Amino acid sequence: MAVSNRYLTLLSEKFPTSDAVITEIINLEAILELPKGTEHFITDLHGEYEAVHHVLRNGSGRVKEKINDCFQDTLTANEKAVLATVIYYPEEKLPLIKQKLANSVAWTRFLEQTLLQLVDLARFAMSKYTRSKVRKEMPKQRAYVMEELLFTDSAMANKENYYRSIVENVIALGSGERLIKDFSDLICDLVVDHLHVVGDIYDRGPAPERIMDLLMQERHLDIQWGNHDIIWMAAASGSQVMIANVLRICARYDNLSVPEEAYGISLRPLVSFVEATYPDDGVAGFEPKERHSEAGVGYTSRQLAKMQQALAIIQFKLEALIIQSHPEFHCEDRLLLDKINYDTGTITLDGKTHTLINTTFPTIEPSDPYRLTDEERAVMDYLQHAFLHAKLLQQHVAFLYEKGSMYHCYNHNLLYHGCVPLNEDGTLMSLTLQGKTYEGKALFDQFERLMRQMWSGRYDEKAREICDYSWYLWQGEGSPLFGKQKMATFERYYLEDPMTHSEPKNAYYHFREQRGIVAQILEAFDMNPTVGHIINGHTPVKTKKGESPIKAGGRLLVIDGGFSKAYQETTGVAGYTLISNSYGLQLVTHQPFLGVWDAVINETDIISTERIVSTQRHRTLVRDTDIGQELSRQIDDLKDLLEAFSDGRVLERRY
Repeated sequence: MAVSNRYLTLLSEKFPTSDAVITEIINLEAILELPKGTEHFITDLHGEYEAVHHVLRNGSGRVKEKINDCFQDTLTANEKAVLATVIYYPEEKLPLIKQKLANSVAWTRFLEQTLLQLVDLARFAMSKYTRSKVRKEMPKQRAYVMEELLFTDSAMANKENYYRSIVENVIALGSGERLIKDFSDLICDLVVDHLHVVGDIYDRGPAPERIMDLLMQERHLDIQWGNHDIIWMAAASGSQVMIANVLRICARYDNLSVPEEAYGISLRPLVSFVEATYPDDGVAGFEPKERHSEAGVGYTSRQLAKMQQALAIIQFKLEALIIQSHPEFHCEDRLLLDKINYDTGTITLDGKTHTLINTTFPTIEPSDPYRLTDEERAVMDYLQHAFLHAKLLQQHVAFLYEKGSMYHCYNHNLLYHGCVPLNEDGTLMSLTLQGKTYEGKALFDQFERLMRQMWSGRYDEKAREICDYSWYLWQGEGSPLFGKQKMATFERYYLEDPMTHSEPKNAYYHFREQRGIVAQILEAFDMNPTVGHIINGHTPVKTKKGESPIKAGGRLLVIDGGFSKAYQETTGVAGYTLISNSYGLQLVTHQPFLGVWDAVINETDIISTERIVSTQRHRTLVRDTDIGQELSRQIDDLKDLLEAFSDGRVLERRY
């Protein structure tokens, strides 16, 4: 395709001479011949900051692997463990080591030795990167010193004293520990080139905001939105029904410190309303699932239960407004408050009458059960304003929009959190949104457009109606993020019969075992089914019951193994991650993380096992990747510019 002279003229502003163009072509061609960088896939983080932070620092075992390959027999197993722990937790580990050493001379010797080891390891890790890329990963304040130590030939005896002098002076000037941290960060960045977060950063665990802070430090990452991310995104956009969902789940898992302490959203009006409205002896069925707060700190179990109860009723009322406004959602079976017999405390579903576990309904008028009371509306109006103006939450959600999407196609891999909704015959399920019908890739694209409209119009009350679609994404039958026929929130709270709690899965979860169906999905997203893979999460893999995360002959990988402690009893493991390097795909299974201080004090690591999913006959190079395709296009443009310089269509700028 011919490149316009106008574009070439603009390109010449960056590369004004033939020599500059030739230099860049040579540079890009050389980059194409380097091995592809390592990609790291994680999903369903669910607020488990400590375990997630550790897995990101150790690169799912890649750092320890590099240490073993670099030092082999030159370091003992204990020395390798100490070095790995320093890399993972330099700020925590170094003070402990300093306390154990006899004197300042021993401490200085340790710093010198550790810095030299880190320099050697960084050189080893950067072997497949250009100098310019490595330089970009360094902190500007100490880039000069780090470059001098890295880009050198240790065989040059006449410079040996020069390099040792740099290390000695850095330590003498009190910057040794800082430089160790910088090299540790650099090694972690080099070991993993790109991070993929396949959804569900929020809910259940105690510190999703710390995970968000951690991710915002990553230079190269993408995020695929999960259903638990969407409800926070919608809450931050002013959706009252999603605010009720978010706070109800936080109360259920004793995580109200997230909105209150992390995001500065006062819940005092909610607490005051609950205490004045709901009795202490009417909380059956709403007891919190977990307790994170220490005794005497935070809310009591009874307060958490009453907040859950109040928020659930508000949620059901607000959902009714959406369901009634959108008959195309086909969610009428979720209208249950009007099905209750408030005199007998029963409800009839599918021809069977059930006795309610809890019959405390102080805010419901049986003749008009979906009407919010004045007090409920006042609480929700306050919370809406608070969520819309919570500065850190707004920053975190803005980052989710900047780096996130409903799905992502990258290096032959199709990434999405939940599913591609299918009919019972394996065909793509269609859904009508705003009068038009969508399925497959087009459905994902339309939902993404709607979510971005929701965010951009969050301060416009009229535009906020678009939030209704986020509710459908959260629990609609045709939602790619939900993947079930219904969300039985009411039944789990109010009915004992476990059959009523059932949430039948979409046909996708049966068909994902079949290579033919997976190939059709890949083709629907314009992916090559002979080399492509689908990578998703959302449904915890029941490993202890024999379920495999590897589906459809290795073409689909489910890497939700239970980062969330709430799932680990079901899964039997503590999470899966996936590594894609120039040699192929490796699935990593993790055991529960014992905690930061156990890792720091005892040099323990997460126990992980690897399973080879696929291998490459020939090592994958940059030219074989999406980035390589873009670089090849840049090379073609530069060659066109060189030709334009040659025939005078564009003038060189030599002065």
